[in-house]
Order: sequence, then structure tokens, then C-alpha cells
Amino acid sequence: MSTFDLNGISITTHTQPPRLVVYGTDGIGKSTFAADAPSPVFVPTADGVPIAGMPAFPVVTSFPQIIDALRALAKGEHTYRTVILDSLDAIERLIHAWVATEKGKENIEDIPYGKGFTFALEHWETILKALDYLRSRGMTVILIAHAEIKRFDSPETEPYDRYQMKLHKSANALIREWADIVGFANREVIVQKADAGFNKEITRGVGTGKRLLYLDERPSHHAKNRYSLPPKIELSWRALREVLAPAFAKPETTTTQPTTQPEVVNA
Repeated sequence: MSTFDLNGISITTHTQPPRLVVYGTDGIGKSTFAADAPSPVFVPTADGVPIAGMPAFPVVTSFPQIIDALRALAKGEHTYRTVILDSLDAIERLIHAWVATEKGKENIEDIPYGKGFTFALEHWETILKALDYLRSRGMTVILIAHAEIKRFDSPETEPYDRYQMKLHKSANALIREWADIVGFANREVIVQKADAGFNKEITRGVGTGKRLLYLDERPSHHAKNRYSLPPKIELSWRALREVLAPAFAKPETTTTQPTTQPEVVNA
């Protein structure tokens, strides 16, 4: 007999902190954004050293060191509530170097038939599983990456360029699928048209000075979220916390004992 019946239906809620990826242009403030998360600790790479005054592991220089840092958080007693990996593109270089060494090659591209990147995905999955475990213990996960502009061959329109994470396409797809939020950080630009004379118009992009976090997919950039968030917000932890709060609110009535909100919302 099936154990599923109508009495087992309940109102679902989000009970674990989000898995967040923030990527964007250089100097936009990705690390500063992450540093405002509750009780953060950085796992930094050579190109992702956190801002001064932040708790951080020593700079990781190999794939095993990344695993060691995550294992220390998993097994040790601590009060950290957010783990930050900064940056993903540097971590990818460490993974590729480790795969090449494992296979006795100088570079990952030297592994025949492109299998090196398949092996790299296995190491990415190890990192993501470790982060999922930390999340199950109540830690918010923030991954920081740089952006690059890539051509997108759409089946519906002519090809066009857009921003995406600066990662190999297979790792890019894996991490985007895993994340609850992929936010693109960029400065706001508005388009202005001016009369150039002789019945011609010129178009200029003008910056407003605002730094924004885009949370919804657009032709110009990759982005996503699983919480019905607005398409863009101010690039600040306070702004993200405010728009996340409704997604983690308790339902008015449930058939099971309601859970408390994750600390990412209460912080």
C-alpha cells in the first residue's frame, strides 16, 4: 500500500540558506557584497583575496587545499554562517592543473578527446557536494566569479553577445544548474539618443553610477533565481535580504510543524 495520501500534503517552505553565485565586471564590488553576509569566512585564491578585516583561510594554491578548507568547516566547531569561494575562475585553473597532473599531462588540453574537462567536472562536483553539506548545517554559500562576453547562437534570433561566468562551458552549466541564485553584478547604463544633424541620430550609453545585481535572465547576461525575486536590485546584502524575506516566510497554516527561517533572512 502506498504511504502517499492526501493527509500527507503540506505547504512547502524554504528551510535552507541559498546557494548564491555572483559574477560581474572587475571592481564592481562582488567581494564587498559577500563580506556583508552574516558571519562570513573566505576561501580565497590568488586573484580573490578578500577585503581587509575579513576572516579567511590562507590563499589556496591547489585543488586539495580547497577540499581541506571545506572539510575544516564541515568538521570543526565554529560560528561562521557564510562560506565564500573567491573566485571560481581561479579555482577552475587549479582544478585543470590538478587534472593534468593526475593524468601525467602538462595541460588539461593535452588529454585526448576533450576528456580532461569531463574529469574536471568530477572535481567540481566534489566541491559542490561539500558546499551542500555546509549548507545543510545552516551555512549560506556564496561563489564569486568574473564575467566575460561570449557570443550566443540563439535558435530564435541572430547571434548576439552576452555576459556569462568566465568558466569552461561545462563547468558553467553545472554551477548555474546547482545554484539557487545566479546574480550578474554590473553598473547601470541607460541609453540616450542625440541628434547628430542631417537626419541622423547617435546613441550613447551613459552610466548612472548605480551598482546593480541582476537576478533574471536577459539577452545581455546569464542570471536566475528560484525565489521569484525582482529582475534587479541594488548590489548590497541588505537589498538581497529584503527581497528574499518573503520567500522564506512561514505559511499561515501547515499540516506539519513550521520551521524557523534560515539565518540569512534573519541576519
